Amino acid sequence: MRYHKGQHPRVGALDVLPFVPLKNATMEECVEIAKYVGKRIGEELEIPVYLYEEAQENPLRRNLEDIRRGGYEGFFEKIKMPDWIPDYGPRVMNEKSGVTVVGARNFLIAFNVNLGTNNIDIARKIAKAIRHSSGGFRYLKAMGVDLKERNVVQVSMNFTNYEKTPLYRVFEVIKNEASRYGVNIVGSELVGLIPAKAMFDTAEYYLMMENFSYDKVIENRICE
Repeated sequence: MRYHKGQHPRVGALDVLPFVPLKNATMEECVEIAKYVGKRIGEELEIPVYLYEEAQENPLRRNLEDIRRGGYEGFFEKIKMPDWIPDYGPRVMNEKSGVTVVGARNFLIAFNVNLGTNNIDIARKIAKAIRHSSGGFRYLKAMGVDLKERNVVQVSMNFTNYEKTPLYRVFEVIKNEASRYGVNIVGSELVGLIPAKAMFDTAEYYLMMENFSYDKVIENRICE
């Protein structure tokens, strides 16, 4: 961590460890697991641990972006503040590993949209227009990223509730915002995994399918 550099906010080598209820599991069980694992990381590995989202009882420390604010470099002083005493582990920064954020949350979709320009200000303006913290979509986090190796910029996003803030709705807004600057979307990128329902919802929207139901998907019918 002492030598790592990057554009994405981070506070530790194991930056964030979420537990997500997918099937045959409850949020309450994930909260219990998060606290158990967080306590072990703090005590056995001597890494400061912060709980977040459903595992965090303090509303001022539930949001990941609030915990990450200042990044790894800023945490050497941040950890000394009374409001930022770790939930588990030592009250001093681990210079080698940083801190780890452990929590329980709903499924998160990491989805990025690439723009046909190298002007980072455009990506940042679009990200500001759509993210919740700036008055945009309720369950969306977004930032502008410069992909220098491809000579394009990116709107990098996290969807924390894809059913209430669907991908297709945000995609359309980004497309409209980009057109104001004379810029096209040149591609999109999924980081990690995505629930099938999020993709079905997107297909249903763009194909304008009438009376669509998920039991019409053959794999779903077979599984049932």
